[in-house]
Amino acid sequence: MKKIIECVPNFSDGRNQKTIDAIADAIKKTDNCTLLDVDSGRSTNRTVYTFVGDPQSVIEGALAGARVAKERIDMRTHKGEHPRFGAMDVCPFIPVTGVTMEECAEVAKRFASKAADELSVPFYLYEEAAEHDYRRKLPDVRAGEYEGLQEKLKNPEWKPDFGPDKFVPSWGATATGARMFLIAYNVNLLGTSNQAHRIALNLREAGRGADEPGRLKDVKGMGWFVDEYNMAQVTVNLNNYRITPIHVLFEEVRKEAEKLQVGVTGSEIVGIVPLDSLIMAADYYIKKESLFIYEEDQKIRLAADRLGLNSVSPFIPGERIIEYIVAEKPAEPLADLTVRDFIEEIGSRSSAPGGGSASAAIAAVGVSLGAMVAKLTYGVRKFEDVQPHIMKVIPLLHQLTRQLIPMIDADTSAFKEYVEGMRLPQATQAEKQARTEKMQAGLQTAVNVPLSIMRLGDKAWSALIEVAKYGNPASKSDTQVGAKVLETGIWGAYQNVLINMQDIEDKCYEKITLIEAEKIMQRANRKCSEIIEILETV
Repeated sequence: MKKIIECVPNFSDGRNQKTIDAIADAIKKTDNCTLLDVDSGRSTNRTVYTFVGDPQSVIEGALAGARVAKERIDMRTHKGEHPRFGAMDVCPFIPVTGVTMEECAEVAKRFASKAADELSVPFYLYEEAAEHDYRRKLPDVRAGEYEGLQEKLKNPEWKPDFGPDKFVPSWGATATGARMFLIAYNVNLLGTSNQAHRIALNLREAGRGADEPGRLKDVKGMGWFVDEYNMAQVTVNLNNYRITPIHVLFEEVRKEAEKLQVGVTGSEIVGIVPLDSLIMAADYYIKKESLFIYEEDQKIRLAADRLGLNSVSPFIPGERIIEYIVAEKPAEPLADLTVRDFIEEIGSRSSAPGGGSASAAIAAVGVSLGAMVAKLTYGVRKFEDVQPHIMKVIPLLHQLTRQLIPMIDADTSAFKEYVEGMRLPQATQAEKQARTEKMQAGLQTAVNVPLSIMRLGDKAWSALIEVAKYGNPASKSDTQVGAKVLETGIWGAYQNVLINMQDIEDKCYEKITLIEAEKIMQRANRKCSEIIEILETV
């Protein structure tokens, strides 16, 4: 798995387009860095850049942006609504895939060390990279902001972690660290900045102080007025969206706004957002409104609509959801073929693709036929009395179909490890042992893939029985074919398990695997017969 880290540096300029573009260009030109988003605000006079890359590349990307900021931003003339104390005000590193929080903390330290040495400016570590507890929270590190920094640097407790402990007027200071995915989120109000701030004080964790804390945990926030929108906003950072999700913040702002007789007109996400946070919002509204939505793209549409994410600018999922942006198209050469080409590829003078890939495709077709019948039954007026049964099985069959499709290619590549083992040298006893272990591991992979096909197919039977009982009678033959085809797909995968098991030396693994495979095969025979019997009475 590739190591991908997200970096979200905030620079103290949201008005000078040449500076904004110069920083963006510096990041984009960094090898192996992908700039995902640039979000500028005139009122805040701040620009948030979001880019991703491998650990070393994000360090270089952040440093490239900092170099431009050193040349073009002068904090002595900076004014804006957002708290700040430096030209590059904050530069967090966030784990995306293949990296831990600890690794991101080390990346932050390496960046701070390198940037402080080159630019001769002070850097503080915060959040998971902090080396002192009192520096863990960003508001504490940034307390006093730029205007109070010169005096703050005189205090030994606030000696920078890297760089000079002297005030650099044009730069100020920078906080860098590692943290969870922070969601910068604004809720729009047809009111005043004062009203927005009152709401923020009621909700943010710090509240109005120690004696009057706010209601929502891991939320930082304030209220302001955005001239370009001609609206006020409750602007927050959701430090942990699993503790306080987006939809909870939105609904709580709505409640507070109603008390003040202030209109809420949607919201905006600043920068990039994790997919899971929007799925959580969608699931909340699905449950609240008793909706039936199971496809991911429809869930995203629901969340965007209910949160009003298109209120100030278009919310384009492919450009705003981190998983969509960094996703690489899976290597599925067989599954991507046309039906004609796939069949002809099987019939070519080659041992692969063979029965295993065919079995995966066949099983997927069987499950998808059940999904089709269920979807053709759902929402039809004359079948309203069976809707609870149908609604229960559609998501499962839909999901299993999509899980089986990648198995078409997985089976063909299953022997790769075994073949690599065969090619290893065997001149010495140690080499022979290493070769044998590699080949045995490859054989187990070759067994586990068809076994996985069997397991996935096995999960569909209860749903297919429900389809047979309650599905649209006009689609009776489709359900019959689906059951028979799924049984055949499982049988084909079972034969691949048996033949690949022949050279397995681990007898314990062999025994456990064969017992499981035989049970799944027997169950497939029984369940298929049960479905055929049910449909014969329709």
